[in-house]
This record gives sequence, C-alpha cells and structure tokens, in this order.
Amino acid sequence: MQASFQDLSVLLVEPSGVQSRIIADLLAGLDVTRIEVVDSGEAALAWMRGDAPALTISAFYLPDMTGVDLLHQMRADEALATRPFVLVSSETRPQMLDPVRQSGACAILPKPFSIEQLATALRAVIDYLNPSAMLDVDMDLEQLRVLLVDDSPNARKYVRHILGNLGIEEFIEAENGIEAMGILADTMVDLVITDYNMPEMDGRALVEHIRQQSWQSSVPILMVTSESNMSRLAAVEQAGVSAICDKPFEPQMIKRLIEQAITNREG
Repeated sequence: MQASFQDLSVLLVEPSGVQSRIIADLLAGLDVTRIEVVDSGEAALAWMRGDAPALTISAFYLPDMTGVDLLHQMRADEALATRPFVLVSSETRPQMLDPVRQSGACAILPKPFSIEQLATALRAVIDYLNPSAMLDVDMDLEQLRVLLVDDSPNARKYVRHILGNLGIEEFIEAENGIEAMGILADTMVDLVITDYNMPEMDGRALVEHIRQQSWQSSVPILMVTSESNMSRLAAVEQAGVSAICDKPFEPQMIKRLIEQAITNREG
C-alpha cells in the first residue's frame, strides 16, 4: 500500500524560529503533523541517533555546521546512511550545492519554496521509502545487470537503493570511465548509469567510447548528473546518451527513463 504524507515523521533543522514556523505550516498544509524542530546540526544528529525520523529537512547554514556537513555525517553513520534528506537553501552556486547532490539528497528546495515544490520533494521521499511499482520492462528484473559509474560512493549507494526498489538486484560499480571501460570489455550489462564529472575519464568520454568502440555499443546509457552547463550536456546528447537526469532526481522520473531506454533498445 502506498504511504501518504501523513505517515511521514520529519526532523526540521532550522535555527530561525520564523523560518521553522513557515516550513512547519507548509508541512501541515500537506497533512504532515509529526514534526520535531531543532536548531543545530549536533542537536539533529543527537535526535536522529535516539529516535530517527523518516525524513530530515535542513537549512543550509546552521550555527555549528552547514547542511552539507550534516548530510555527510549522516552518510558516514551506518544507522543514518540511507535516511532521506532534503536541503532548504537560498544558495544557487553550483560549487556550494554539488556536494549535496553527490551525497544522495532526495531534493533541494529553494528559499522560499511553494507548497507545490514541497509536495514534489515529499513524493520523492515517499517513493524512496515505499516504492509503489517495479520496472515495467520485458525482462527478468533479477537478471537485469546495471553498471553504475560515479566517483561518489554515496551517489552510487543512493542510486542502488532507488533501483533496488524498482526490482533490480544485480549491480557492478565503477568509480570513473576508465574503470567502466575495463568492465565493459569483458562483462555484458543491460544498462549503464553514469555521472558526468569524474576523474580519469568523464561521462561524455565514456559515452563516446561505448557508442564508437565498445562491443556493447547499443547498451542503454542513462546519465544522472549535477552538471548544469548546457553546452556540455548537448555534447553528451550528441555522443549518444539515451537520457539525462538531474541530481537529485525523483524516483518515478528515473523509473520512466529506464523503461523508455530499455524499451527503445528492444524495439
């Protein structure tokens, strides 16, 4: 049974009393009423370790750390590593937000945000916690083999969780394009999911190699990336990527993109 917003328990990490009331009111407008509020990162970690909420929503700037630091500490804690996290921030600089995108956040909300934007973020959290449907493809999901290419272990872990919810069980992981090339040389895969920005060989070069030199040149390739440079993304599309998805992404979006990519290959 699909969970609802009412089922969510939320830890709101916000040092501003005014902002915490605004966000709590918006959450209440979506029937989220189990809300605890703390004003610092250390207080949040202490609360989570005692009574972990379903979701943590944090401001970017906290008195003792940033929201990025809080997320990194969560990901480093085995008990909290897979807990959903949403960042609320007026920051727009890619260099400030990219560490959050790479660490498996469910969503990044601007400040201020609308109730519609909040609802979209909460739906992503619900899908992360309580998947509603398996992939709809003409393949045995237990046999579908996915190559994940990303230099961020947290990003790979997050994508694995989402794909596991969709029924996929077999994964191979690589930290960059060079490592992925070696795997593809002697291991057949059904889908490649890759980041763009990686050391040694980036996602564009990997896509070009697969399409032009690999014996698996027709394998579907989905790029999941925080890259925002449109000319770079256009070059990736020209190189032959099957689809591009932003970080963070909605689980239902990646489900549709994977289904389309696999169906198009079979067709």
